Amino acid sequence: MHAVGDEGVPTRDIAEVIGRHLNLPVASAPPEDFGFLGQILAIDQPASGELTHALFGWRPVHPGLIEDLDKGHYFG
Repeated sequence: MHAVGDEGVPTRDIAEVIGRHLNLPVASAPPEDFGFLGQILAIDQPASGELTHALFGWRPVHPGLIEDLDKGHYFG
């Protein structure tokens, strides 16, 4: 079970919204530049809330990750 509303949010999209709020450029870099974390981020491993929705009727009511980040309250 996963309590996620968003599925398959690309790391690039997350980086772009953070870069925009911090006024920093965003550029692609090879996974090996980030050590073991780069290897983890390079693996396509989307989480799905489909089973949670089906079994429990759970539906997210809050904004998705990108929308929430874009509101800017994390970048005080």
